[in-house]
Amino acid sequence: MVLKAELHCHIEGAASVPLVQRKAAKYGVDVSGFIQDEKFVWGDFTSFLHAYDQASMLFRTEEDYADLAEDYLLALSRHDCIYSEVFISTDHAISAGLDPRAYIEGLAGGMSRAKAATGIEGRLIATGLRHKGPEAVLAAARYIVENPHPLVTGFGMAGDERMHRPGDFAAAFNLARDAGLGITVHAGELCGWESVAAALDAIKPTRIGHGVRAIENPNLVQRLAADQIVLECCPGSNVALGVYPDFAAHPLPVLARAGVPVTLNADDPPYFHTDLAREYAIAANNFGYDDAGLVAVTETALKAAFIDEDTRRSLIQRLAADKTVRASVEIFAGPAPKG
Repeated sequence: MVLKAELHCHIEGAASVPLVQRKAAKYGVDVSGFIQDEKFVWGDFTSFLHAYDQASMLFRTEEDYADLAEDYLLALSRHDCIYSEVFISTDHAISAGLDPRAYIEGLAGGMSRAKAATGIEGRLIATGLRHKGPEAVLAAARYIVENPHPLVTGFGMAGDERMHRPGDFAAAFNLARDAGLGITVHAGELCGWESVAAALDAIKPTRIGHGVRAIENPNLVQRLAADQIVLECCPGSNVALGVYPDFAAHPLPVLARAGVPVTLNADDPPYFHTDLAREYAIAANNFGYDDAGLVAVTETALKAAFIDEDTRRSLIQRLAADKTVRASVEIFAGPAPKG
């Protein structure tokens, strides 16, 4: 299997059904309203958010979050993923009654345990929640800047893309950027190309979460390609939420052919009945990517990752070594024995 990297996953949305069930048993909570037949159940965006929120509230302690990060990164490593970035929310920690520092330390501890077991690298991308408004996002950025952690390497914004203007949040992102954090922002998922353009103008990110609806404006596609703005694409999520009716309609391959750097990501994997391996399989089976193309996607993610240069170099060398081994196997593999 091709080595993989992921830049766009919400950590609470990555909680597997078995893990949620274990936490529900721990806290005596009935989950039958949103878990049935070992799957999360929802029918529209509102019920998806309800299931997400109900499951998320079962993570209440530092150790719960350590379990969550470890469980997810171990699952990724089984699919040959060597690098993972996950979105975190100190606002969520507070709403769950957990001190933000304990929340971050728990997640970092789980990442460290997964790395010790498998070698997978992980980083945390702090986010503000757009629907909470500019002051809340600024407060989230200020907390991260004033309470740095070595595994928190980026700042972004999630939440309802339809609320507020990107310019309303410029102060939060300027604060995070000045502190040396990488900048990404969700745009161009539920809203059209204008959302992406406004985010580029006001927030000046190096990456866009989703961003696929930029395809609606050819001039914007040219801008993304010229400036090499990386799109954190999540095809499985986009189809599950009805952004596109099917993979044939998804613009990832068209954007890539236009020179826009694209990556593959699972977003909220168990809710959309996907995982990173499936996202890579979608690219192979629906977008025509061969192994070399998939390796290039991984390399794009590693080059765009919010990590120190020594770690980046090590990961890219690991990817290159694997590519060399794969090429050697293809060249020297003899014909199948006759039976």
